[in-house]
Amino acid sequence: MEPPPATYQVNGAAIRAIRMRQGLALRETARAAGISRSYLQRLETGTRRRMRPDTYAPLRNYLGATDDQLLAQEESTEKR
Repeated sequence: MEPPPATYQVNGAAIRAIRMRQGLALRETARAAGISRSYLQRLETGTRRRMRPDTYAPLRNYLGATDDQLLAQEESTEKR
């Protein structure tokens, strides 16, 4: 079994779209994922693009999303 990468490159627009589709507030999503509101906002706007596995997993789980939905295209293709 391969260890997780040091960071994941995420698709911020996808994170935002999934969050909005579920009617989740930015602050509530960030709190549930254990990250700051400003960090989540920077991810969604593309200012930040990378997340450590320990911050990525709780966000993915809270959104009920898959890696294919949240990871940048290059990253999800590499995982296959």
